[in-house]
Amino acid sequence: MPTLANDLNYSQKIGALKASGIRIFDNKVSEIPGIVKLTLGEPDMNTPEHVKQAAIKSIEDNDSHYSKQQGKLRLRKTISKFLEKETGNYYNPEKEIIVTVGATEGINAVLFSICDPGDKVLIPTPVFSLYWPVASLAGVSYSLINTSQDKFKLTPQRLEQVIQEEGDKVKAVVLNYPTNPTGVEYTEEEIKALAEVIKKHHLYVVTDEIYSSLTYGIKHYSIARELPERAIYISGFSKSHAMTGYRIGYVAGPAGIMEQVTKVHGLMVTTTTDSSQAAAIEAYENGLSDPDEYRKIYEKRRDYLKAALTKLGFDVVDAKGAFYIFAKIPEKYGKDDMKFALDLAFKAKVGVTPGSAFGPGGEGYVRLSYASSDENLHTAVERITEFFEEGKNND
Repeated sequence: MPTLANDLNYSQKIGALKASGIRIFDNKVSEIPGIVKLTLGEPDMNTPEHVKQAAIKSIEDNDSHYSKQQGKLRLRKTISKFLEKETGNYYNPEKEIIVTVGATEGINAVLFSICDPGDKVLIPTPVFSLYWPVASLAGVSYSLINTSQDKFKLTPQRLEQVIQEEGDKVKAVVLNYPTNPTGVEYTEEEIKALAEVIKKHHLYVVTDEIYSSLTYGIKHYSIARELPERAIYISGFSKSHAMTGYRIGYVAGPAGIMEQVTKVHGLMVTTTTDSSQAAAIEAYENGLSDPDEYRKIYEKRRDYLKAALTKLGFDVVDAKGAFYIFAKIPEKYGKDDMKFALDLAFKAKVGVTPGSAFGPGGEGYVRLSYASSDENLHTAVERITEFFEEGKNND
């Protein structure tokens, strides 16, 4: 086993980055025998059969050469059609859409493209713990806006306040909604009010709408409808079509910025995998209704888990999208969500993610993913109930 030479070191910038708290905790509890994990946002459904067959056919047809750097034109055209319905905007497939290696690569390419050192991005939290490490990697500063006092939503008043405090350094606002980890969704009126503030201050809005197909009792409203000239829209197929392993996402925005995003994308990955693109083409050309069945299943699970946890005394955030429950931990733990999650893992064999992994405002909460089987959810509820009834949480 090679040992690094004594006269070598590594990037201090990279060394200062922390690994994902979600993954760290998941790794810590995954080896517990018999544990039921509700930790990761990984759909338990299989990719639709017709989508899988499209990927297989791509391989059998020797579709194994570099596609265009922006992605296959046919896929960009079908994404354009989807986005016209989703956002009301026509995005030119030739100049305003690129296909990325998941939404994660898209977020990296965008933040590297829009900001210079000294610029600042605003990130409402709690939120998926990717955006601020990527900002750091890009050499950009950031401010995390704790939304816990506003029902886990960024209000226009709070946004205005932070912009006034930060001054001219602010370049962009990052939105993720429906939000991971809270499941909170914004109304059309709330999005319009935020758009007014963003426009007033001449900012970009980087909008990650990967869960837009999974909303319950509310229709998703993209901020790109309000700010097509300022919005950089990021999404993908991982959640809508249970395709996390295919690593296929996309970015859309005005041609003036997408030219730069395409450069960074090319330097990062060259292009995306042919067979994954073939699957994505099939998903959007013939499978736009596939998420409908998933949505019904997820909504039923959400209702079951929310009712069960509420009965046990948990204060549960009103989730109208994605596939997560964000619940306040028992008072005896204070805000120590890590201790509660570890107790639950080792004493009840149920894995949940500490809310502090998602930034300010997440402390004192845990995230439970209901992208798991009904059997796992029922087992988890039984074990959590036993955990409370037998006083294991009082050890």
